[in-house]
Amino acid sequence: MRDAYHEELDSIGEDLVEMARLVGSAIGRATTAMLDADLKLAESVIAADQKVDDLQHELEARAIALLARQQPVATDLRIVVTSLRMSADLERSGDLAQHVAKLARLRFPQSAVPHDLHATILEMGQLAQRLMAKAAEVIVTKDVDLALQLEQDDDEMDLLHRALFQHLMDDRWKHGIETAVDVTLLGRYYERFADHAVSVAKRVVYLVTGEHADEIQQPTPVDRA
Repeated sequence: MRDAYHEELDSIGEDLVEMARLVGSAIGRATTAMLDADLKLAESVIAADQKVDDLQHELEARAIALLARQQPVATDLRIVVTSLRMSADLERSGDLAQHVAKLARLRFPQSAVPHDLHATILEMGQLAQRLMAKAAEVIVTKDVDLALQLEQDDDEMDLLHRALFQHLMDDRWKHGIETAVDVTLLGRYYERFADHAVSVAKRVVYLVTGEHADEIQQPTPVDRA
């Protein structure tokens, strides 16, 4: 009975990794659809989000059943509760990738992103995908040091988001209000996606240590040497 119980816990972890990989792929493909004005690709990203939703619903149902049947305590309880929270972060990440794809569909056959901002949006999309890939690795390895690095990696996204906003506020902006709104939304989608990846990593820290990530002293470069 206990073997089956722990197999179920392992299965929940595998679903979290699958969700992270799906949403990471989705944000990458949505970015390509946006920049290339690729309607077919945008539609595929929008449709694929249903699989993420289904995985989250299945994970929630299994986790709640485990809580009811097994009444886990200590570490096992932390695994179940933290997994539920991570699945919510991942589901919202999938929604954000879908929002990018929907904006690509809305502006087709044009791109919502002016040519002079293509490089910045591409970089934001690639960074979002890397952050989620690292979050998936953290789920698998339970590597606390790697998890703590994600918050530092997210600083790069904050810098890109700030640069994007400064570009919008420049007096030389010549692309109109509608495009400014589109770009503002896109910047927010990528920033929030990155925040969810960091949140997943922080929850793994709590899962492993029982402490919140903000309470753990991160090593300085000198400490690492």
